[in-house]
Amino acid sequence: MKKFFFALLALFTATLFSCKKPDVETQNIIQTQKQLEILLQDQTLSPEQKYAIVNQMANNLLHTKDFQGTILFLNDWVENNPDDKYNAYWMLMTAYSYMSLNAEPVAEYYFDRILHQYKDLLVKGQSIHFICLQNLIQISKTPKNRIKYFNELINRFPGSINKTELYLRLATEYEKDSQWDMALRTCQLFLQQPDATTIQIPGEPDAYKDARHLIDFNNSSKDWTFQSLEELETAVKKAIRNYDWRKLDKYRSQVNFFSMSWKQDENDANSQTEFSMHDYMRGNRIRFAEELDESSNENEAYLRTWGWSTYVNTWYLYFRKVNFPLDPDINGNWEWAGIYFGNKL
Repeated sequence: MKKFFFALLALFTATLFSCKKPDVETQNIIQTQKQLEILLQDQTLSPEQKYAIVNQMANNLLHTKDFQGTILFLNDWVENNPDDKYNAYWMLMTAYSYMSLNAEPVAEYYFDRILHQYKDLLVKGQSIHFICLQNLIQISKTPKNRIKYFNELINRFPGSINKTELYLRLATEYEKDSQWDMALRTCQLFLQQPDATTIQIPGEPDAYKDARHLIDFNNSSKDWTFQSLEELETAVKKAIRNYDWRKLDKYRSQVNFFSMSWKQDENDANSQTEFSMHDYMRGNRIRFAEELDESSNENEAYLRTWGWSTYVNTWYLYFRKVNFPLDPDINGNWEWAGIYFGNKL
């Protein structure tokens, strides 16, 4: 009986798509839908046979891009068949139909509804709840909702995701939602992952560096920052003019201060080598430009200096605005963050 049923269903499908002319194809769909609807009235059908018919009817509508028709058909089926074990799948098709209509807020409602009202279901070996969470993270507009979905994805499907990437993205959402303590905790979880230093995350080219800097900066005294770029520039110039290497050592950032060529990467271990300005000021005639470099902007600034050594005479001192919303008294201050050796490229 089952073989006969599925053979009959296959015959309907083959007949439906055997003709290429649009008007004839539409008539074929209407006729096939009527025949499938009659089949669906058979009370002896198994759940699997009902699934096959409903799925074919929905796909017939999708084939003609009748998304509204698909939505009405599937919603009506779910409402009249609340015990159908495949309802989660029908709701998933409904959500995708709304996506095709560019109605993402409504699609989000359906994806979320599946998570909270329907048991999970495997379709072609993949969890429907997993699919819903992936879509919700993409289309949800609020950090609060994305936080919820990221956490559920991490907790429920740890073996199906890249936890390293998700921890970073979750930390970013906590930052957007001003949940600073949770942002720090999640950032720490990201750094603890074995591939944190090497992972390539789309849209986050400096993921490890930024996370490392945030954690280290949070744990530091932060007493080297200045309230304005002008104050920082004045203090550094005065220290250079007076050959006061102790002041210069005090002014530079005590967290992730770098010294490197323009071609190096800030994360390169060699760029984080510690040294004292005393080693380069003694016996040398140090000078600096009167004005900051023209490439400076509201967040970064460069001061050209020279006379440090015969090997690399020119150094650009790199100043940047502090981005640390966790502490309003520090956020927006300026710090001397590093040194670039040589002339600008």
